[in-house]
Amino acid sequence: MTPRGYREEELVTNRASVLLSGGTEEERRTWAAAAARNFSHEGPLVEVRQTEQIGDALKRPRGVVFIPDVARISFAAQGLIVRCLQTQEERPKIVVGLSGGVEQARSKGNLREDLLYRLHLAQVDLTADGMRELIAQRRAVLAAEEAAREAEAERLAAEKAAQMKASGISVKNSRLRSKVAPRATSPKVTRR
Repeated sequence: MTPRGYREEELVTNRASVLLSGGTEEERRTWAAAAARNFSHEGPLVEVRQTEQIGDALKRPRGVVFIPDVARISFAAQGLIVRCLQTQEERPKIVVGLSGGVEQARSKGNLREDLLYRLHLAQVDLTADGMRELIAQRRAVLAAEEAAREAEAERLAAEKAAQMKASGISVKNSRLRSKVAPRATSPKVTRR
């Protein structure tokens, strides 16, 4: 089967579910993370590694669900993916990874034909010329964005701590403590 349909650049940004073949698991994860960045307002990237997690992940109406290697999950779970693609109007973008090539998985019987049919217009071969370089660039962009998010979070935390300190509240061991002296307890009164 010769892949045709969407271009790789379109698949990163549109809602079409995708079959990623070849490459390392980290390269497939980077591709999925780059796609999830376009849908970050819908929630974080959800990675599914076990058959038992498929059903819950596919119930999400939005976001991106990433399966690193579809050959490692059961045929029944692959059937759930097919059913989701066929019937759910609102569904997440599903990024299905495959460690080897499509033909190799078909010949070994590790990939359902109906799943392959559903994804035949949305395939990306990560071993194609230039893909490793493109993935490396995307990984660098994602790392830079993550570093910027962490720096912003640290800046906001420091700002909040400074505001709390200015108002007389100190933060130690994740507990708020006032610098005001504690109230004196009233003596216990007993009746005779």
